[in-house]
Amino acid sequence: MKEVIKKQTTGKKQESILGWLFCSPYLAFSLVFFLIPLMWAFWLSTMDWNLMSDDKKFVGTGNFVNLFLDNKVQAAFVNSYRYLLPIVILCFAFGLAIALLVSNLPERIKGFVAVLFFIPYLTSGVATSVVVKYLLAYNSVFSVFLRERFGVDVNWLQDKRTAFAIMVILVVWKMSGYYALFILSAIEGISEDVKEACALDGSIGFHRLIHVTLPMITPTLTTVIVLATGLAFGIYTEPYLLTGGGPGLATTTWQLEIYNASFTRYQSGYAAAMAIVNAIQIFVTLRVINVVMDRFNKKFGW
Repeated sequence: MKEVIKKQTTGKKQESILGWLFCSPYLAFSLVFFLIPLMWAFWLSTMDWNLMSDDKKFVGTGNFVNLFLDNKVQAAFVNSYRYLLPIVILCFAFGLAIALLVSNLPERIKGFVAVLFFIPYLTSGVATSVVVKYLLAYNSVFSVFLRERFGVDVNWLQDKRTAFAIMVILVVWKMSGYYALFILSAIEGISEDVKEACALDGSIGFHRLIHVTLPMITPTLTTVIVLATGLAFGIYTEPYLLTGGGPGLATTTWQLEIYNASFTRYQSGYAAAMAIVNAIQIFVTLRVINVVMDRFNKKFGW
């Protein structure tokens, strides 16, 4: 009996060692590229240093105190939620619409059409932003045509409302096809038995979408909403190339301000503090969204 217990204990130890061995590449990666940089960022956030000079000055929580007095940081904080609401709603709506459209196509062209909607995600954000910048410039052919033919005189990238709307449209255009693939995969995974039962019960169209399809893919929809939320907090390319965060900080973002603080004003310690506050905001927001979506998942039996 003792020998059996001893063998079982030895086997469990070997399995444990083997498990840690397989996990070691990921643990090493996390240590080198996440934990060490994170600790270094916390240390850097307490310093007044430009990363190049030997002159370092310990300021403690001074960088964090200054954040609350910085109008650029305040604008980035508020804009995060201004971006969040339309981007999450529109990415969800268009992603769902694309997925439903593709799911109802014949099998022979379904894959091809899905790839077409995915192409914007593969398109360079820099290239897209440059094209849009020249298209919507005040003296561009398009703007001149609108002014001369229709009397529409809009300075697209210098007006707060239109500039912000253009940022949102670019992000939604780029990402909707990507999120549609998640939703399409979930829709395709619904059992044929369920579809047949819906047909027998007369549940079709919008009724079937609301009462059957959406409840059965709620976990996937949760994933899409969480990913879109993270996307809204990580916008950088479009405002950097199109507006520089203007006009009047209307389109600025955390990423843009962190870049400017670190590589334009050479305030690396201040930028590190900004990044930490940004990370806290993202964590709290995602946590709230997860709590809300978990309630929806439990309501539908997930």
